Amino acid sequence: MLTVHHLNNSRSQRVLWLLEELGLPYEVVRYERDAKTMLAPPELRRVHPLGKSPVVTTDDGLTLAESGAIIETVIERYGQGRLAPAAGTPDALRYRYWMHFAEGSAMSPLLLKLVFDKIESTKMPFFAKPIARAIAGKAKSSFVMPNITAHLDYMESELAKSEWFAGDAFSGADIQMSFPVEAAAARGGLDASRPKLMAWLKRIHDLPAYKRALERGGPYGLLS
Repeated sequence: MLTVHHLNNSRSQRVLWLLEELGLPYEVVRYERDAKTMLAPPELRRVHPLGKSPVVTTDDGLTLAESGAIIETVIERYGQGRLAPAAGTPDALRYRYWMHFAEGSAMSPLLLKLVFDKIESTKMPFFAKPIARAIAGKAKSSFVMPNITAHLDYMESELAKSEWFAGDAFSGADIQMSFPVEAAAARGGLDASRPKLMAWLKRIHDLPAYKRALERGGPYGLLS
C-alpha cells in the first residue's frame, strides 16, 4: 500500500486526488504546519531529507518526492493506461509540457507574490515599514504581477484549444496544474475575466475523486 505523507494546505492534496482518481488504496500520515512560520514540521525530515511534502512511500521501500515526479511515477506504475496520453502522440508532448510548466514556470511568480505580500503585512519598526513596503510594491508591480498576468493569459489561450490541458481527455497534467491555478485564484488575480480557466477550475472541483481527496486530506486553505 502507498503511504502519503500529507501536509495541510500543500501540494500533497493533489497527490491524494491522483490516488482517488486511480482508485488505489493508500494510507495518509498527517503533518501540520507551524502556526507562526507556516513551515512544515521537522518530523517530515525523517521521511525525506528536505522535510517537505508531498512524499510518498511504497511497500517495497521506494520514497518518492516532488509532485510531478510522484504523479508521473504513480501513473506509470499503477495507471494501466489511465490519466496519460499514448506515448508518441501530440497530446503526450503537451502532457509532459504541462507537468513541468506547473512548478517550473507557473508557481515561481505566485510564490514571489506570497513572499512580498508577507513583507508588506509583517510587523516591523515604523521607520522600516515604508521602505519595505516600497520595495515589495515595486517588485510586484514591475516583475511579479506582469509575469503572473502573462502566465494566466497563456493558460487561458491554451484552454481555448481543448477542454483539458493535455488535450480532450482529463489527465495527470490537470492534476499537476491544479495547485498553481488554485493559487492564482486565491492570491494571483485569477477571476471571471478568464472564463476558460475558471470553467476548468469548476470542472475539477466537481469531480467525485477531487471531493473524496478533500475528505481524506482535510481543510484545504487554497479553496477558502
